[in-house]
Amino acid sequence: MLCYEVNATYLPSGELSWDERLRRIAEANFTAVEILFPQRENVDELASLLARYQLRLALLNTEPDPEYPRGHLTMPEAADRFWARFDEALVVAKRLGARRIHVLSGKRIPGVPHETQVAVAVERLRQAGARVAADGIVLLVEMLNDFDTPGDFVTHSAVGLEIVDAVGLPNVRFQHDFYHMQVMEGNLIETFRRHWAKVGHVQVADAPGRQMPGRGEINLLNVLQAVEATGYHGYVGLEYWPPPDGSDPFAWLPVEWRRRTLPE
Repeated sequence: MLCYEVNATYLPSGELSWDERLRRIAEANFTAVEILFPQRENVDELASLLARYQLRLALLNTEPDPEYPRGHLTMPEAADRFWARFDEALVVAKRLGARRIHVLSGKRIPGVPHETQVAVAVERLRQAGARVAADGIVLLVEMLNDFDTPGDFVTHSAVGLEIVDAVGLPNVRFQHDFYHMQVMEGNLIETFRRHWAKVGHVQVADAPGRQMPGRGEINLLNVLQAVEATGYHGYVGLEYWPPPDGSDPFAWLPVEWRRRTLPE
């Protein structure tokens, strides 16, 4: 069974207070959210609001730095920053009850062999994954498209899966965003069918422009039916910009799908 949650950094509007955002998400019948960087917020306040509206935090990201705007995972010289940002995310995840951490990968380094950056990522994820296994936390590697985020190291699913396979831990998985997949690779259903067993989190948006499903070129309801027919039974995060006309950003998703909960 797929369980749907909302990226509250984007939806229903990033201009609203956290109280208003989370209230509206709960009133729309969702039971979970993800937040890109709760480290930037008042974590105690977020914990209180999540409890007030009976929402789980499904996912958060490690924080980048100005000199590492795409993250630190594959950057050989950034070991200290990687572990500092990882430890920071881990503290927040435990405080807010999140069980998934997307570890930002970093940028391709000109002149550095691909294999070198992969090896750096694999070693760090092996150590980090072993550290958090007893807490039931899953670490995620995401593929980002090379148009919205030029220069990112993981811009094809094969690279993300290469890292996940080499780490070889059950709690290190691939984060499958159908928007990025459509921009870079297409063939959405067949690609997911091949790799679903390595997927730890799914995100959806329509393309082009990371817009609300039903307003672009992807038949997401059809894609999601195919996802549900596989063995993937996890979260599907709604990660897209709210409609510019102010209409209901959740109208495309049947209400009866929204209250599904995932055992944690």
